[in-house]
Amino acid sequence: MFLAFVACLTPQLAQAQSPTIPLNADTYHLIDRLEIKQGSWADGFHSTVKPYNRQSVVQLTDTILNNVWIKLSPADRFNLQYLRDDSWEWVPSYADSSSFLSSRAAELSGGQKQPGDSRKPLGPLYHKKGDFYSTQTENFDIHISPVVNFGYGAERNSDTLGARFNPFVNTRGLEVRGSIGKRLGFYTYLSDNQVLFSRYIQDYARDYNTNSKVTLAPGEGFTKLVNYSKLPYGNGYGTTDFLSARGYITFKALKIIDVQFGHDRNFFGNGFRSMLFSDNSAPYLFLKISTQLGRFQYTNLFTEFQNTQVPVSPNVPFLRKYAAMHHLSVNLGNHINLGFFEAEVFSRDQLELNYLNPIIFYRFVESYRGSADNALVGLDFKANFARHFLVYSQFMLDEFTISTLRAGNGSWTNKFAFQAGLKYIDAFGIPNLDLQGELNLARPYMYSHQSGQTNYVHYNQPLAHPLGANFVEGVGIFRYQPLPRWNVTGTFSVMDYGADPPSRNYGGNLLKSYDDRVARPNDVGHYIGQGRKTIVTYADLRLSFMLRHNFFVDLRQLVRNSNSQLPELTYNTSSTSFGLRWNLPYRNLVL
Repeated sequence: MFLAFVACLTPQLAQAQSPTIPLNADTYHLIDRLEIKQGSWADGFHSTVKPYNRQSVVQLTDTILNNVWIKLSPADRFNLQYLRDDSWEWVPSYADSSSFLSSRAAELSGGQKQPGDSRKPLGPLYHKKGDFYSTQTENFDIHISPVVNFGYGAERNSDTLGARFNPFVNTRGLEVRGSIGKRLGFYTYLSDNQVLFSRYIQDYARDYNTNSKVTLAPGEGFTKLVNYSKLPYGNGYGTTDFLSARGYITFKALKIIDVQFGHDRNFFGNGFRSMLFSDNSAPYLFLKISTQLGRFQYTNLFTEFQNTQVPVSPNVPFLRKYAAMHHLSVNLGNHINLGFFEAEVFSRDQLELNYLNPIIFYRFVESYRGSADNALVGLDFKANFARHFLVYSQFMLDEFTISTLRAGNGSWTNKFAFQAGLKYIDAFGIPNLDLQGELNLARPYMYSHQSGQTNYVHYNQPLAHPLGANFVEGVGIFRYQPLPRWNVTGTFSVMDYGADPPSRNYGGNLLKSYDDRVARPNDVGHYIGQGRKTIVTYADLRLSFMLRHNFFVDLRQLVRNSNSQLPELTYNTSSTSFGLRWNLPYRNLVL
């Protein structure tokens, strides 16, 4: 690995390298639609590993545009141009691409005029639709855009604890990407945020807050609470104030090897959730090596996580832990993809060099070293057919004993997670009506370990599903784009999980050691949902209008019902909100 790292710094080996498109459910859905419409896997494009390379996405749009057999609606053509405008520096002969797309669109639409963005350059600004400011020379390329998110809502909860209040979000920041000498790509993002989360999100944050030095904001790192005395809530609730920062550099070691180093999130999977590795937690330090060999893509991910469960003295850094992961994606024919995943979470006084071998089985290293690290293995599958459907699945294994599985006695050692899902685009022949259904489940004590130094957690947040373990969940999503700039998105979920009463561990909270599991005769009789039964139903409806490129107006209605054997988790929530987003994804926190 270190040889590859050194090679990457060697100028004569480096080639043009593209930054990635930040994780964004709405944008990534447009890309997934193109892959499904194509009806087969694009050469060299592996959509299981995210985020996507900008250059690869542009190449996918080229493939769609050059395929005259693919039927495109006006909204599809708008989306294609949107993706190309967003990564215009990787579009061949970009100055002519709009006219090329327009001629292709006109051919398919009978000559009707296509929607576009009427924005014109303002002096040195907006020379390209996707950038507030950009400049490109032979040796330098930079794109700068402001980041803004203002939202305000009215929420009503059925219990007496904060029955009515007004959630809000206030985000201002900057996003910069580019390349130097066509050899080194870079990306950086910084924003200042003040957020008053919905009641149920603050309850979730309290459950995962074990350190008085840390206040949890889902998906973020260090935060602090302010103005909590002005709310009808108790201590521990209030406005969350935090900085959010991400950044990385990316380059090629060889023509087939990409290397990325920085501080950001990653995602393995094709679903709304990931049971392997998701973007649920805060960003983290990582080194990623991606090797592309035709139908094979091999990804190595080496990370440094923070264990914030253990209180530390002021000005003392949080405890560190590490993870080594690799994923092999294989396209079998034109319609089936298989993936193989392995992860090892470990803690040492220094980095464990044995895990830096990019082509070794980590479980062997664990046994070879005589360690008690947390080893996980997984499989993923997807199939694309009829240019309308994508089926996908994941299976993650933590510990497993064949004899107890056959016995069917609910041994605590049989720890696994499973996902199955289906995407259906242009459903029932209606253009741009897309449906998705997904089932997720995880056995009790899945992902947990003996301590915060080895559990599948970073910054007190699960690295896979936000519910942790001991749950079953069904998710339904519909997306409809009746007109190019208008989108309606509905997310519906039913979650059944077992909550923990005080001083008990039924296997859902990953921060708790599995050595403190609830006592059962012979350690059997453990089942999904054990503990205090809790059922949550969730419905989120959002109407979005793209006023200008990456500038969105959102109107949202949320209804959430929680029934639990724990009284503090039993209440209903209704929330209406309005928001303006500029160069930021919409993040739907379904909990």
